Amino acid sequence: MKRKKRLNGKQVLIVGSGDVARRIIPWLATRFGVRALVRRAEECEALRALGALPLVADLDDPASLARLAGIAGDVLHCAPPPGKGEDDPRTRHLLAALTRRGSLPRRIIYISTTGVYGDCQGAWLDETRPLRPSSARAGRRVAAERCLRDFALRTGCRVSILRAPGIYDSAGRLPLGRLEKGDPVLTPAEDVHTNHIHAEDLARLLVTALFRGRPNRAYNASDDSQLKMGDYFDLVADTVGLPRPPRLSRQELMGCLSPLTLSFMSESRRLRNERIRKELRFRLAYPTVASSLAEWTERHYLPLP
Repeated sequence: MKRKKRLNGKQVLIVGSGDVARRIIPWLATRFGVRALVRRAEECEALRALGALPLVADLDDPASLARLAGIAGDVLHCAPPPGKGEDDPRTRHLLAALTRRGSLPRRIIYISTTGVYGDCQGAWLDETRPLRPSSARAGRRVAAERCLRDFALRTGCRVSILRAPGIYDSAGRLPLGRLEKGDPVLTPAEDVHTNHIHAEDLARLLVTALFRGRPNRAYNASDDSQLKMGDYFDLVADTVGLPRPPRLSRQELMGCLSPLTLSFMSESRRLRNERIRKELRFRLAYPTVASSLAEWTERHYLPLP
């Protein structure tokens, strides 16, 4: 099949070339020049095979980012903050590199997290909800968002933020390890509302926001599921044929699970996603976890006629 002609020599830079970003590289590469930033040289071959030109650099090492100035008009920023601290120096290093020697990107799309809202005690919320992160991890995402928003106001660069909840797919982003170990979840009375997005839909949202995202605008990149965490684990367990996890009270869980896992069980919220539907005109390929897993089951487990 002939490759489509690239449009106007447009260049896209992907920062954080993990699973979600790699899903869209082949599509982008038939239309634009694609550069993909990676930390390890051994990842370069796989990125070339997808159609991207790999750049080996490290967001923790500002000197290694010197080549980024003026390299692309559009940036897909998918890299997470560091694992500690209150700030996101990686985003600051990236923005400094992109504007070196007077260059300036036209547009930046950033994948953040819905953890920036903190614990909302199960309330429904949209993107106007004040940001009150409950964890240092989410606090670093808030710092990144504020840095990007300030950059947009200062320079005129069009920044759009996708706030993603729990990312899943049937190929590896399911809690199978916890189910196999028999890790417990909360009792229904104490359980928390959780939110999800299929990795493929998040990847498609990245591209959609590249063309339709409004400047200095945040979007809840969430599907239509209305699940509590324990119900999600039960659904996955039933799909793959594993036992459902035991249910314990929050007090009982304190001695069973890591602080990181417990932190996810301490935040409850339900996300409205009207903005991605109305402003981005986005149609979810996987509108709910239940429908996605049912489709996967039908594809893989129905007996042959």
